[in-house]
Amino acid sequence: MVVTASRLRAVGGVGLGLAGLAVLLLLRLATADQPVESVPAPVMDGLTLALSVLIESLPFIVLGITLSVIVQLWIPQKWLFRILPANRFGRRFVISLLGMFLPVCECGNVPLARGLVARGYSVSDSMTFLLAAPIINPVTIITTHQAFGFDDGILVARILGAIVIANVLGWVFALHPNPETLLTTRFAAQCAVGPSVASSSRMQRSTDMFLREATVLMPALIVGSLVAGAIQVIVQRDTLVALGQDPLLSVLAMMLLAFVISICANVDSFFILPFADTFLPGSILAFLLLGPIVDIKMLALLKTTYRNSTLVRLTLLTVLITAAVGTAVNLVA
Repeated sequence: MVVTASRLRAVGGVGLGLAGLAVLLLLRLATADQPVESVPAPVMDGLTLALSVLIESLPFIVLGITLSVIVQLWIPQKWLFRILPANRFGRRFVISLLGMFLPVCECGNVPLARGLVARGYSVSDSMTFLLAAPIINPVTIITTHQAFGFDDGILVARILGAIVIANVLGWVFALHPNPETLLTTRFAAQCAVGPSVASSSRMQRSTDMFLREATVLMPALIVGSLVAGAIQVIVQRDTLVALGQDPLLSVLAMMLLAFVISICANVDSFFILPFADTFLPGSILAFLLLGPIVDIKMLALLKTTYRNSTLVRLTLLTVLITAAVGTAVNLVA
């Protein structure tokens, strides 16, 4: 009876998420036929932007949850640790490169990182993977190369910057005396219990786990997309572009743009490419480094796993390192 009730809640949560998506689509379709004068332009723009973020992210969420289920239920636990060096620094370095084998953007990496913690990875290890994988993945590397080639060293600097940020933050959070407290109470309890090994088949448990993860992540994705769409309407891009030639202010402006736009790491290079003639290389690099790690949509998703205090520290450290790297590139470029 407990399993049945839990599954019903999970199905209800997924249904609620799909219903939210359907409502957004219906609203957008309804307003598409209305005279422009009858729909406030900010409302139409905000709705369109929220839908674009949501539709862009949804396939990666589904792929990430699927990979998370595979990691938790179908891959032997010893395989997850066999390739990792015993040395903790070498271990985190290897983990930061795992994204090379996973063409998943930042949204899909959240459920995958949750699955790694559930299978025994430490909180700092999962964070190292989570921060590096969206950039150190084949799709992001290819699209960044297609957009910039090797001009101004942006591609190489983006890869190296992601590895540095992921390993530094992984090292910092590894120093925490009680790392389990970095997680939300609900997720920590879920990890403590582990996957059910009751009488149900592995396929049945996979279905239940997929529904449970979707229930947690789908509402966060919808809320994050709506907030990102609303803020993009409020914040004027012209104001940001006006700051483009100052070595420090251009970096801060691009970091703010990355936080607000919340665009997928796999395509963000093409979005920012038209700004390359206006902004200095270090500021373009700051946009490409910060966006896949800390933006509105990602913070909404990360709240399902990490406590607010953890996210504040993660955000501050990432912003400081990204600002330092971007400013240094601007000064030497």
